[in-house]
Amino acid sequence: MSGTVLWDYPKSSASYRVRIALNLAGIDYRIAPVDLLARDHLGDAHLARNPQGFVPVLDIDGQRLTQSLAILDYLNATRDLGLLPTDPLARARVQALAHAIAVDLHPVCNPSVVGYATQGQEPARTDWMRHFITPRLAAFETMLAGFEQTAFCCGATPGLADIVLMPQIYNARRWGADYSACARILAIEATCSAHPAFINAHPDR
Repeated sequence: MSGTVLWDYPKSSASYRVRIALNLAGIDYRIAPVDLLARDHLGDAHLARNPQGFVPVLDIDGQRLTQSLAILDYLNATRDLGLLPTDPLARARVQALAHAIAVDLHPVCNPSVVGYATQGQEPARTDWMRHFITPRLAAFETMLAGFEQTAFCCGATPGLADIVLMPQIYNARRWGADYSACARILAIEATCSAHPAFINAHPDR
């Protein structure tokens, strides 16, 4: 059995990111489910793993890591994934692209935020998701115009921006957010959807 364990909820965007990166790194890992709907993340066992009560939590290399962006940074540094350019300016530009989703969009779509804001009621919940996802994907599309058009967001191989984009695309489709005018995003989605690391990380797999 693998010594690497991912405490995971399939539809969590943050967990989805880490699954993609683990697959890109070729790391054999075991998934330990944390059922957010059953509120397992608020139980004593999971709070002992992560006092924030969030997923993912990754046990790897004899260490326990939390926060998906920190985990991605660790995997990139220790497994040489090439998720970011080495040039400081190029690195900052790619990080800004990725953070437009991971830092600015993802938190307002977190189930705890949406549940509190809408009391879990429809159509308020769906309207909330579409209100934030649609314009922010459009902004991401505009930001992509500052990069050479390639198979992935910022190059010929998957990078940090692709890893954070695809879970948000899953959410966009799940909630019916319209990004049909985002031609670059659609092309990147098609490329990532054919890549084994992304296929094997998909929540519905």
